[in-house]
Amino acid sequence: MRETVLLIGGGGREHAIARALEDSEARGASSSRTQADGNEVDLYACAGNRNPGIARIATGFKSLETTDPAAVVEYAEDVGATIAVIGPEAPLEAGVADALEDAGVYAFGPKKADARIETDKAFQRRFMEENDVPGCPDFETFDDMEAACAFIDDYEGDLAIKPAGLTGGKGVKVIGDQVTAEEGTEYVRDSEYDRIVLEERLIGEEFTVQAFVANGEFETAPAVQDHKRAYEGDEGPNTGGMGSYSDATVSLPFMTESDYEEAVSIIEATVDALEDYRGILYGQFMLTAEGPKVIEFNARFGDPEAMNTLPVLETDFLDVLVAARDGEGPPELEFADQATVCKYGVPEGYPTDPKAGAKVRVDEESAGDALLYYASVDERGDGIYTTTSRSFAVVGIADSITEAEVIAEDALEVAGDEGLHMRHDIGKPDLVQRRIDHVESLRDD
Repeated sequence: MRETVLLIGGGGREHAIARALEDSEARGASSSRTQADGNEVDLYACAGNRNPGIARIATGFKSLETTDPAAVVEYAEDVGATIAVIGPEAPLEAGVADALEDAGVYAFGPKKADARIETDKAFQRRFMEENDVPGCPDFETFDDMEAACAFIDDYEGDLAIKPAGLTGGKGVKVIGDQVTAEEGTEYVRDSEYDRIVLEERLIGEEFTVQAFVANGEFETAPAVQDHKRAYEGDEGPNTGGMGSYSDATVSLPFMTESDYEEAVSIIEATVDALEDYRGILYGQFMLTAEGPKVIEFNARFGDPEAMNTLPVLETDFLDVLVAARDGEGPPELEFADQATVCKYGVPEGYPTDPKAGAKVRVDEESAGDALLYYASVDERGDGIYTTTSRSFAVVGIADSITEAEVIAEDALEVAGDEGLHMRHDIGKPDLVQRRIDHVESLRDD
């Protein structure tokens, strides 16, 4: 059967989704595919920016505001979409999945009410508490900023300060790491946020497990470690993610298999409590001395984690979408036994004072053995230029993290650093070893 899929979003994550669906089309054209898995795809896309990588893959690409449900539905109907895939979180919060369903188009992405597991951090914590989902840290929520400041002043220990709404991964401040308690109260008092979540600071190593969820069932992908801080050595402000890596197994070098299984059990409890959830459920965990704790849930693929996960997914992604639409659980997922390392190139000054307008010189031909994913860039007649957000990512895939890192780093060298900033340390052996040593010290303590 031939499906018409509408991809919503124009970042690196969506370029990875588009490439996964392009692989589905290639498989669909192969005579080796059986009738049972013989789905083929016509891909259309819409986004606020024209991502050149997606535009080259898609049959059609339309620039529109993806948080406008009516505009997305109109385009879906124009192209005859049978399935939609929603990449970013903002359209989910805007109710795009609900509007598509009302129009008779299946959306692989949660409805607005279920997307609150990401879009409202106060709801997220209360949901975990009320449904006995394991791994929830101690927390308090505030809509009175002066009361929040008083709580910080009186609290014995360090806190994570989280705006309740979406901040693009840049709103969290951690006392004892990024700010002092005094700076934390100033941040809360001077902010424009109307609700704040204050929770105990978790000490450990972060990792992510992404689950493909449909019709009460789920399948999980290998663990990934993202790097939020802007500068090498995990210094600087938080970003949307400077890069990430995965190993050739389901866990990471600093984890045990039981750590991964415990994280999966937390996802299972969350899926059971959500009941009607569909799409990707992204669990971000902190591996502490007591085991995995939940930092947050996201209601979509991670960016950059999608670029680690989808290139090694051997199960046809289109088959996942069709099964979900047809009322089935996800098929059993198979992943190649390979490691991945993803590194982002971002404009100078990102995320606090990004400088736009630098010409991006990396293309798919010059990336060597690495995969190239475009993100927030401006395609002009004479080339591709940076905007004020992340520009492109390169992904190395190999039998080990070390080998994959070399492939990714070689691709970054081709790009050069004029007008760009990268974290070159992601995936390097010394940084990975520091993660291992850190967890070992926590377990010893």
